[in-house]
Parts: sequence; C-alpha cells; structure tokens
Amino acid sequence: MNQIPAAAGQAGTSILGNAVLRREDDTLLRGLGEYVGNVVLDGALHVQFVRSTAAHGEILSIDVDDARSMPGVVAVYTAADLGLDDRPPAMGFYASEMARPYLARDRVRFVGEPIAVVVAETPYQAADAAEAVWADIEPLPPVIDLDEAVAGETVLFPDLGHNLCWELPSPGPVDFSGCEAVIEVELVNSRVAAVSIEPRVAAAAYEDGRVTCWASSQGGHNYRKDVATALGLEESEVRVIVNDVGGGFGAKGMVSEEEIIVAQLARLVGRPVRWTESRTENLAGYVHGRAQNQRVTMGGSRDGRITSYRLEVIQDCGAFPKWGPFLPEFTRQMATGVYDIADVEFSARSVATTTAPVCAYRGAGRPEATAAIERAVDLFAAEIGMDPVEVRRINLVPPEAFPYTTATGTSYDCGEYEAALDAALELADYESLRAEQQRCRDAGDRVQMGIGVCTYVEITGFGGSEYGEVRLQPDGTVLAITGSTPIGTGHITTWAMLVADRLGMPMDQVVVFHGDTDKVPSGETTGGSRSVQLAGSAMADASEKLVDLALRAVADLLEAAPGDIVLDRENGRFHVAGTPAVSRSWADLAAAASEPMAGVSDHTQVAPTFPFGTHIAVVDVDVETGHVVVRRLIAVDDAGTLVNPLLAAGQIHGGIAQGVGQALLEEFRYDEDGNPQTTNLADYTAVSAMELPSFERSFTQTPTPRNPLGAKGIGESGSIGSTPAVQSAVIDAVSHLGVRNIDMPLTPEKVWRAIRDA
Repeated sequence: MNQIPAAAGQAGTSILGNAVLRREDDTLLRGLGEYVGNVVLDGALHVQFVRSTAAHGEILSIDVDDARSMPGVVAVYTAADLGLDDRPPAMGFYASEMARPYLARDRVRFVGEPIAVVVAETPYQAADAAEAVWADIEPLPPVIDLDEAVAGETVLFPDLGHNLCWELPSPGPVDFSGCEAVIEVELVNSRVAAVSIEPRVAAAAYEDGRVTCWASSQGGHNYRKDVATALGLEESEVRVIVNDVGGGFGAKGMVSEEEIIVAQLARLVGRPVRWTESRTENLAGYVHGRAQNQRVTMGGSRDGRITSYRLEVIQDCGAFPKWGPFLPEFTRQMATGVYDIADVEFSARSVATTTAPVCAYRGAGRPEATAAIERAVDLFAAEIGMDPVEVRRINLVPPEAFPYTTATGTSYDCGEYEAALDAALELADYESLRAEQQRCRDAGDRVQMGIGVCTYVEITGFGGSEYGEVRLQPDGTVLAITGSTPIGTGHITTWAMLVADRLGMPMDQVVVFHGDTDKVPSGETTGGSRSVQLAGSAMADASEKLVDLALRAVADLLEAAPGDIVLDRENGRFHVAGTPAVSRSWADLAAAASEPMAGVSDHTQVAPTFPFGTHIAVVDVDVETGHVVVRRLIAVDDAGTLVNPLLAAGQIHGGIAQGVGQALLEEFRYDEDGNPQTTNLADYTAVSAMELPSFERSFTQTPTPRNPLGAKGIGESGSIGSTPAVQSAVIDAVSHLGVRNIDMPLTPEKVWRAIRDA
C-alpha cells in the first residue's frame, strides 16, 4: 500500500490507484507554509475580544472608558457601536428569535461569548486593554442539563418561550411486543472540541470600497458570502484568500462571528487588522461537536435476528443554533447502519443550552448514529448469549440488495459489508484473540483483554457541486483551478494525479490553484468527505473537455478530421489514428494556439455515496485502576475506487486517532453553573501518539456508480469506526465482572467506578 511506483511522476504510466507522495508537504515541512499568521500587512492593528465570564445573565452595563484611554488603543466597540445587525440563525427553518448579536446585546448566553472588542497597535496592548473592560451582568440560571433544557423552566430566548431549536418527531411507534429479546439503554455521546493545530486566525484590509479577508477556512466562497451579507456589501466587494489551513475538522466550515467582526473592524478603523485566538478562546468560545443524549431500544429473536429498533435523541445545540440542531437529521439517515432492520423509529429534539454552540465535527451526526447502533448490537448479543460478530453477520445488508433503501428512507449505493468484516477478522485473528481473552479471565488476571468490533456505513458527498478548470498554459504546462479548499487532506496531489492521468503528462507539469475568490468563480465548503467524488470528478471532467478541445485544434494542425485524432496518453502526444510518426505535443499545441484553451466543469453528483468498513480494537484494562491501553487497532475501510491509497491511509490514520480520543479521553465539560472546566490542553486531554499503537490498515474497493471516478469519501471513516470499536473493547474487557455499559469518554475513573458498582 505504501510503495511508490517508479513511474509516479512520469507520463506513460497511469498513476491512479498508486501511493504517490504528497506534493504539498515540502513547503510545510520547511516552515514555508502560507498560513494567515504569516501574512504581512503593513500597519496592521491587533484585535482582542472581551468575553463573558457568566454563563447566563442580563447585561446591565459595559464600561469601556478605561480601556479606550490606555496606550496604543485605537478603538473599543460594543454591540451598540459595532454597526452590525444580529446574525440570523444558520438555517432558515430555525426560529428567527434565536438570532445572534455579533457582540452580546442585553444578555449573555455562554461563558466565552464576546461582549466587546479592542483594537490596538500591538497584541499586548489590546490584551491589556481588554482586561480593563468591565461588564456588569445580573446572573440568570444556567441551563446545562439537556432534560432541563427540554423542560424549559429557564429559557435562553424569552421571546421564543422555550429552548427547542428544531425537532424531528417520531413517524410512529415501534411495537416490541413480538420480540423474544429486548434491550434498552441510555447513552451519552459526549461533547468534544475539534482542537485543530491552528486555532481561528483572521486578517482583513479595507480599501476602495472592498474588503479583503485572509482566512483559515474550509470554504472561501461561503466565507465571502457571509461577510458580504453581514457588512451589507455585494459579494463582488469582498475578496477571501485561503492558502494553508492548519486543520479544520468541520469547525472551520462556517465563518464565525469573530471573523466577520474582524472584516468590519478593517472598514471601521480604515487600517488592516488581524486576530489570533488563544487556545483557551478556541476551546471555550468556539464551536464544539457531538453532544447527543440517546435512548436506544433494540429487539429481535434469540437466533440473532434484529427486527425492531428505536433511537430517541436529544441534541445539545449550545447557546445559538448553527449546524448543531440539524445534526440529528444525519443521525436519522444513518440510524440503521449496515443492518437490514424492518421496523425502525427515530425521533429527535434539538435544544439550546448555556454552553458554546455545537457545529459540525468530523462525521457530523453520522458517528453518533454508528455509536448508538453498535452499542445496541453488543448489548443485544449479550442479552441472547451470542458472539457480537455473529449477530452482525446475521443482520448485514447483503450485496445483492443494493441499491438498498433503509427503513428511514436512505438510499445506499453499494456495499460488500461482509467482505470487509471477514477481512478485518482475518487480520485480527479473531478466534485466537477470544481464546487469549478466555485464558485471562480463567486466570483472574489483573489486566483483562477486551475486543471491540464495529461494522459501519456513513454518508458522504451530499449536496452542492464543485468547480474545476484545466487551462493550457503558453509553455505547455496546465493550470488546474479548483473551487474546493485543501485543509491538509492532499487535494493538490490528488487533483494533479487526476489531471496528469487524463492529459498524459507528468504530474510536475500540472500546477494546482485554489483559494482566491477573485480568481476562482465558485466553490463549496470542504466537508462531508465530498472532495474527491465532487471536486475530483470536476477535475477529471474538465481535463477530458480540454482534451476534446485539443483534438479539434490538433486536427487543424495536422489537416485531418477531428474524429481521426487520438491522444496517446503513454507519451502525451496527439496524432492521426494509425500514424503516430507525425504527432504534436501539448507544448506544440500551446505554441500554436491563438487563444486560451481550457476545459471547465461544474460537477454535481446524482446522489450521495456510502463508504463502509469494519474496525476492531484490542485493549488491555487494569481492573484495579481502570487504566486502558489500546493494544491493536485494525481497520478495513471501503471508499470505492481509491485515487491514492497513501492519502486514503493517512485520512484513516488521523480519523482513528480522533475516534480513540473521543472514546477514551476527550470531553468538554461544564460545571453546574455553566463554567467550562476544560479550557486548556492540560485539562482537555486531546489524544496524542502516546495513547495510540501503530494502526493496521487495509482497504477493500467497491466502486460506486454515482460518480465517474467510482470514489466515495474517506475523510471521516476513521473517526466513525474506531470510536465504537474502542468503547466496545473496554466494556468487553470487564463485561464478565457485570459491567453492561460505560459512557464515553472511558476514563480510568469511569472504568474503575463501573467495575466497583458492578
């Protein structure tokens, strides 16, 4: 999988499907990345936000006089003089009463909400002045518990009168009376933070009626749209530049209020401004992910057949509705996972709480669905006394059933679920692991082994289109222009591979350009594992269109009919069919061209795709301390046709790490008064290499018919399969002691308490 083919950079051999090294890493490894923090803006001022230290309260007054008089301070703004109307909720069907002021007005709703902003000559002067701003806030009761949020005794938006952001009502009750075995459990899919290496960083300059924004964003065109809307400008009056991005994971998919304020400040003060948040601001004041409470009921027969399933969700949205309220819709779509279950009921309520807003985080609603059903399958297997692998095998959707429509109405494209399961079991040597586990139990060892299996499916590539343009340059090279935004996922390498393959030229003759809304006509937010199947297909299509133009142009040069001209992709030359001795190269064509030649595509996919796979975790648990060591992680994933297996493996690698982090370590916590308890990386235990073994990765490939590449998404799969596998493994290690369930994260204290209580 990791072998680099000898012809990787040369014309003459197709490079698709080979493990080609990333082109974009050279500058990053040498410290030459073009991050927003590296942008030089002469005379730039620095921004510091003043944030609420109260979770919920009425703003009586904000005193900024002392701050305005401090050295180096150019301006201090509150909601009253910022000049921005409240921001409407992220989706049109959310209640308009839940609009968000860019700086808190009248009321604060979470610790970390910005209430004022300071602009100063240096970051140190701005920080000092921010400390001098005094806000008098009359406390109101916090709303942290989701059941209390549903009850609505305290509401965040009095004009609305309740805390319900959005609801998916039950389509009708499932009848479990005919089931021979039924399990029920309440689960917590804990709130986590994205913890990208690069926090939010923004810069802006205003000149001649136009604002230019330098952004660390997953989508420059949507960033432009939101800035233009907020500032009352035409989109043509806003330019957004996105170069390198130090991680996003969904959190940077939507432009934040602070980033829009930075653009407004550049207009107000007439000088460039820049802002870099601290890690504490990032953890406490940005968006979080997951945060679902789930009630699961599953029933079936004692021979292992699952017939009935109910999933009830309460989604924490935080203080303002971003994408958080909508996440249960993705949970609903993927509720049944890889299983053929006839009778399914799903319902969800999304509620506001006095916490940081919840938004998309790697997988966005789909990992939550997998975690729920995989935990339920394990509990059902335990209830009927059957191996959890066999219960899975009995209920998998068979290959001949595709395209398959689930009981919740989701249309799966294709899948070989049992093949992925069998491959993972073989890699793990599952039977030997079970035998070793039994020996540990029989001996009463202090360290017990656990084995967790997760069979998953997810949805990727849903909605929108992607722009691609492949333009022949005067020197015979090509410029590949993409509307997608690379966020560390290997776009530059992948698009160059696709273009080079279609044109029959070396990869080093393909220059990929992205990230400037003045130069790229359109683009969508990079997320939902959509890039290869949409942007990649656009690149491939644009390349083929350039070839078609080239065939007609070469026909004129060779005085032949266009239908007689062929492109020999082995050497990148055009000739009349059957007479390769007289040919023209791309460079010849460029030299003879009287006008620019480009293929352009705006690719839309007919329907989403559904990657799948099996992850197996093997853990050791010290039953006296609750300490968990992950011994092995086996991942067999299927993302359809792989353009570059090396990049796919890298995506799985990172996803597994984040999945293990959520399972064992990561949780953003608040106390009962709404004060965040995990506001730095000493308290918020993000996963590191110390907690992880070397991963054992493999792929199966089941091409999808829903795009010309046959590709499915891969960016989120690792974080979807690994989390339930690790959770199941830990519980499996102590299940013989009477432990039935432990909610994530499975910290040593939680595991120890579960053993003690059992």
